[in-house]
Amino acid sequence: MKQEIKYCTAADGVRLAYAVTGTGEPPIMRTSHWFAHVEHDIQSPVYRHFLLDLSRHHRLLRYDARGIGLSQRDNVDISFEKFVDDLSVVADAAKFDKFILIGLSQGAAQAIAYAARHPDRVSHLILFGGYARGGYQRNDAAERQKVELACALIRSGWGGNEESHRQFFTSQFIPDASKELQHSLNEMQRVASTPEMAERFLLASTTVNVIDDLPRIKCPTLVLHSTRDTRVSFKFGQEIAAGISNAKLVPLDTGNHLIMQGEPAQRVMSDAIADFLGDHRARHLPGAAGLNERLESTAKTVEQHWFVKFVLIFAAISGSLIFFWEVWKAWRGEH
Repeated sequence: MKQEIKYCTAADGVRLAYAVTGTGEPPIMRTSHWFAHVEHDIQSPVYRHFLLDLSRHHRLLRYDARGIGLSQRDNVDISFEKFVDDLSVVADAAKFDKFILIGLSQGAAQAIAYAARHPDRVSHLILFGGYARGGYQRNDAAERQKVELACALIRSGWGGNEESHRQFFTSQFIPDASKELQHSLNEMQRVASTPEMAERFLLASTTVNVIDDLPRIKCPTLVLHSTRDTRVSFKFGQEIAAGISNAKLVPLDTGNHLIMQGEPAQRVMSDAIADFLGDHRARHLPGAAGLNERLESTAKTVEQHWFVKFVLIFAAISGSLIFFWEVWKAWRGEH
């Protein structure tokens, strides 16, 4: 997928990186989130299939939050209000007047706030794995302890080559994924931000509270949430859906906070978004194996099974014996 990375400038002078892929109207804008990098995520096996799916029928605008990815990292003010303001700046720079807004994880709260404040610019709202109240807004001592532990792990090992510290976060985001995919997300964390910025970004997300914005949203809203999500509990998705009039909640049967290529929840999520937007469902999901690839994979699996190998060898030997027996009988009959 080709993209051109561009830059715009926030009101306080911070440089923001963004990119547009795909074709079709109305356009889609995805809010920023923690593990993002507009140059790398388009190639990442963790994100690529989702981005390709969104780009099938629409132009897709993505951007790196201030302090993250290719956006300015030094001398930046980090706060929830700045994140929401930056969303508007990027939309204006890309000339997206009215668009579908998608909020993922921490970005869901940004999408909620923006949709409530700018109802004339958001045609549809899609919220995936999000929450309306950050960890420090939930009146839960255990939540505070989780934040403190996360900050300590970030400070002690986020930027190093040792993956164990970043694995703490990866095991919450994609616990059911393969080791290869988990390694990919570990690396994405490292290139997305510095340890200092990762901690500041995390702390900014803990103070978020957009509960009062939920009733103000009037556009059609789709809420998607993993039922066994350990990073953001399913109950927070339910809270969002209950607070927005006529919002539709689609549970995803998975433990992954980010839906992985090939898992059943990928199809459920893709179909739900297509139906919500009035698009044709994808016959072949982006990133999923085609018929030939599936047949080859099945053949390789069969070949690797020892019992199947034994049966095939036995059948081959038996067939050869029968063939030679029939030849011998025919030769005897002629003589």
